[in-house]
Amino acid sequence: MSINPINKIHFRNWRGDLFGGLTAAIVALPLALAFGVASGAGAIAGLYGAIIVGFFAALFGGTPAQVSGPTGPMTVVVTTVIATLVQRYPDTGLAMAFTVVMLGGLLQILFGVMRLGQYITLLPYTVISGFMSGIGVIIILLQLPPLLGHEGSGGVVTTLQQLPTYISNPNWIAVGLGLLTLGIVLAVPPKLNRIIPSPLLALVVVTIISVVLFKDANIARIGQIPRGLPSLKMPTFSIRELDDMLRYGLMLGVLGAIDSLLTSLVADSISRTQHDSDKELIGQGIGNTLAGLFGGLPGAGATMRTVVNVQAGGRTPLSGMIHALVLLLVVFWAGPLTAQIPNAVLAGLLLKVGIDILDWGFIKRAPRLSLKGTGLMYLVLLLTVFVDLITAVLVGAFIANVLTIKRLSDVQSDNIQLITNSSGHEELTPAEQEILTQARGDILLLKLGGPMSFGAAKSISRRMSLVQNYHALVLDLTEVPNIGVTAALAIESIVEDAIAHHRYVWIVATSPQVRWRLEQLNLQRFQEISQGENRTQALESAFTLIQMGSLT
Repeated sequence: MSINPINKIHFRNWRGDLFGGLTAAIVALPLALAFGVASGAGAIAGLYGAIIVGFFAALFGGTPAQVSGPTGPMTVVVTTVIATLVQRYPDTGLAMAFTVVMLGGLLQILFGVMRLGQYITLLPYTVISGFMSGIGVIIILLQLPPLLGHEGSGGVVTTLQQLPTYISNPNWIAVGLGLLTLGIVLAVPPKLNRIIPSPLLALVVVTIISVVLFKDANIARIGQIPRGLPSLKMPTFSIRELDDMLRYGLMLGVLGAIDSLLTSLVADSISRTQHDSDKELIGQGIGNTLAGLFGGLPGAGATMRTVVNVQAGGRTPLSGMIHALVLLLVVFWAGPLTAQIPNAVLAGLLLKVGIDILDWGFIKRAPRLSLKGTGLMYLVLLLTVFVDLITAVLVGAFIANVLTIKRLSDVQSDNIQLITNSSGHEELTPAEQEILTQARGDILLLKLGGPMSFGAAKSISRRMSLVQNYHALVLDLTEVPNIGVTAALAIESIVEDAIAHHRYVWIVATSPQVRWRLEQLNLQRFQEISQGENRTQALESAFTLIQMGSLT
């Protein structure tokens, strides 16, 4: 199956796409400015990222109604990248950071080409909840300095270390403007929010207040942003930093993929469409590669902007492209208007973003659902905040998979039965029960059921070690649809042990996969093994040999 490079664009819904794209752009504008300032690359980088990722992810992506651009999770990572590289390389650090953005985009394209889209979102909800809530905590912590009227430090640990100083020496005008912004976005009624998005309303109202009442006050503002098209940023590498750059690029690529595909699921549910995960990854990768090439922030599918787009009538990729073109027009003429926006106002907007990212629903219910799940969620949250996102996701996924394997192993262990007599085994036919009764323990029926993975191997071996006195072994695998390599090797060990003690073995299997796996073990090399598809016949054959004295 080939991937069509261009998304399904048509003009049959042009009116809805026009209104959807325009509305999404209005919502995206203040957030793009805020993410740009928060990242350390400047407000214009946020706008360039929203334009480039928004346009090309829509053009080449696989989710028709999705709107892409800078998001909280992606900004958290790129903020760390910019702060780290600029500190080490004041002259070339920013260019190296944009190179990391390109690397993240190229990796996303690779993920799509390798068709990994269906696997990327196969993460336990506890892990997703933990790292998303961790990102929310990071955003909130990093916005406290600008909210208090100070310049941000770029790192969580540094911010926490300097927080007492910030709190003891606040700029009360900045605090008031930031809290007023936060209050507006929290308090705007839903009806008014549908007419004028609360972030834009707060941005305009509080900026006007700051200009009218506090024009000469000592508060940090965005300042003039460049007009026109961005300039080309050629890839810049440092051999000494190559490992870290690749690691950061992987972090951006994986996080952007998860963020985008989760938003794609939301878009599917509200627009009643079906997205193409691999194509979406390629589209996001192209957008992020070009964003890094032209000095824009990395982006991903943005949930709030996508929902707003669909609610306003957007249904096709045209809406995402229109959203990007509207923002491009803003870059050409709105520079003087954005210059007066206080940084504290943007901090107030991002505090709302951080609060929304926190998974309050799961945080409240997690202790009632599962203590292990709650512990895992908080572990991932702490690793996200104090280590990094990739470590948090890898550790969380590893622990979650170990717990899942343990549960599956317990279930598989319950499907392992050692039967030497007919009592209490109603699943056996009357003829089979009669054979086992007459055999008086000389026949051991090892009955397995359900998929057998490596988790079941230890249980099989442990159970078999408990039974020593038998003369014939019947392995019943008729209820096993598939078997893993480790479980198959455990069966081989059981067979070899039985034959070493001069016992005959009958193996009964019906699944093609199980029969194929057993054939690969070359059990036919043992003359003492018989294979068939009927458990009753195997028991009859074993009992006949016992009666003849061949197995005693």
